Amino acid sequence: MITLTGKKVSEGIAIGKLTFYKREGKEIRRIYVKDVEKEVQRFQKARQKAIQELKVLYDTAAKEVGDANAAIFEMQQTILEEQTLVDRVNSIIVEDKLNAEYAIQTVISEYLSNEDTENKIYTPGHDVDVKDVANRLLRVLSRSWKDKMLMDEPFVMAAGELYPSEAVQLDKNKVLGFVTRYGTINSHTAVLARTKGIPSVIGLGEALKKDYDGKMIVVDGYEGKVYIEPDYTTLTKMKQKQDTNVTHVKNLERLKGKENITQSGQRIDICANIGTREDIENVIRSDAGGIGLFRSEFLYMENGPKLPTEEQQFQVYKLAAESMGVKKVVIRTADLGGEKQADCLDVGHESNPTMGMRGIRISLEKEEVFKTQLRAILRASVYGNVSIMFPMITAIEEVTRAKLLLETAKRELKAEKTAFDEDIQIGVMIETPAAVMISGELAREVDFFSIGTNDLTQFTLGMDRTNDKLGKFYNSHHSALIKMIRIVANNVHLEGKKISICGDLAADLDLTETFIQMGIDELSVTPNQVLALRKKIREIQ
Repeated sequence: MITLTGKKVSEGIAIGKLTFYKREGKEIRRIYVKDVEKEVQRFQKARQKAIQELKVLYDTAAKEVGDANAAIFEMQQTILEEQTLVDRVNSIIVEDKLNAEYAIQTVISEYLSNEDTENKIYTPGHDVDVKDVANRLLRVLSRSWKDKMLMDEPFVMAAGELYPSEAVQLDKNKVLGFVTRYGTINSHTAVLARTKGIPSVIGLGEALKKDYDGKMIVVDGYEGKVYIEPDYTTLTKMKQKQDTNVTHVKNLERLKGKENITQSGQRIDICANIGTREDIENVIRSDAGGIGLFRSEFLYMENGPKLPTEEQQFQVYKLAAESMGVKKVVIRTADLGGEKQADCLDVGHESNPTMGMRGIRISLEKEEVFKTQLRAILRASVYGNVSIMFPMITAIEEVTRAKLLLETAKRELKAEKTAFDEDIQIGVMIETPAAVMISGELAREVDFFSIGTNDLTQFTLGMDRTNDKLGKFYNSHHSALIKMIRIVANNVHLEGKKISICGDLAADLDLTETFIQMGIDELSVTPNQVLALRKKIREIQ
């Protein structure tokens, strides 16, 4: 038995024969052309055909994995429509008198190797999407190119790396799981694997040899491990794990559509936390009551050196609002700083960033950036049940200044005759002891609270939650923390407002009953934790 370790991207157990994906290609040769105008037209026709194919792929993907995940292929269309790319390819064809295939390969290689991220034609970190687009263009030009994956029986697929357009078309009835040599856990391919529920492990490196083709393989998507020709003990253990998981998932699936209510009749809402636009579809699949925490900072962190525009942000917030319908969407303004750094927003060097420029502090220092985000959220508010939440609040003055900027954004939109929800609700995160102590006053300034237990715990205990050496001291059930949550809940309820918990403790089933007894109105967890939490609530006497 050979054991390989990679990165887990989609949970589950897959057992079957390993088959390598054969992405056939034609060698791209440098060929001189006499009629450059004809070659330019050939490139343009191929580009238009590729765009049309992506539109069809978007429609197909939207039906299976939802609009949010299908948006990957809209982004790929944008790459093909990027004038810089088109002009550069045309330039090589016309000036160097070279064939379209060679010109495309040259331009794509230039962009992928270009370290100047500011001039890239795509979001940094998504090189595989550019390769996917180039592959499609070259296939159209070659006409006869076809990828081979001919198997009568279900199998486990292996590849160097898998492109998003390939991942979205995987047939779950045929592809039991997949493993790759390369790839990142946040890639579009990984997101699609999770959405489709295909057990996957990526980043196995050169240890994933083609010699293993046809051999029995077990993919453990829970641990990020792969077993080639597993021994009897391992195979038996993995089959048991697979059976247990199937039973567990089926039992949880039966809870969809059920109420989050204890046996004594106490009700509590369950919403979901999201960190990317692709997560929106997972919220719908989880049967959550809405989006309790939309971590908007990802829009900044994934945008390279350029700030996300108002339009970019609006489109993502609008998608979330429309996808949720009447269900709530709580958009937390960018909680940058600390471990969440964005290239587009330089806050300077800090010796202790966790205690430095973070959350609302950055927003109030960079008012124009903040106002751009507020305008985008307000514009999206007419498409659903949207509210705004400010992070890392420590003083009433911070809330006052944030609300004044929100009013400025509202006045600008009114002057432009742009619609928005005039009565949009405003909330704050309770993440510091300071916010706990002034929670009564804060409750008179805003419409709702959400307790971020991750930061509240580390600030209360004075311990870095990411420091492994502090594990034996770090107590997320510390009595001081529980008392703080109770104080905040009492203060907010005295003002007739609502309170949720959106940190890791929201999914801690050992505390669920305690939170219900406190009168917490909502728990917001990751989409895949929604049904397990519902099960726990329904079992409480």
